[in-house]
Amino acid sequence: MFKSLVIALSLALTLMSQPLLAEDAGEGSAGEPATVNIDKADAEALEAALVGIGRNKALAIVAHREKYGPFFAAEELSAVRGIGPSTVEKNRWRIEVD
Repeated sequence: MFKSLVIALSLALTLMSQPLLAEDAGEGSAGEPATVNIDKADAEALEAALVGIGRNKALAIVAHREKYGPFFAAEELSAVRGIGPSTVEKNRWRIEVD
């Protein structure tokens, strides 16, 4: 019971903080793209735009896309080995799909 309450409270706080994070999201730093289309970007662009995504994971995203086709939602990135739901959530505002 207590565990469910903690999870529900955490989810509610996360959802309430999203609009605050979204206001800062569009600004981005100079030379860094604000968003990246994971269906079109090359490994270098993915690595530059996504937090927690290095060279190997960026290459894995491209390989997954070439093998299985385009992504339809950001959550599908978690199907790529080494990328979990927390990485997807950190980058949600940066990710675009076709």
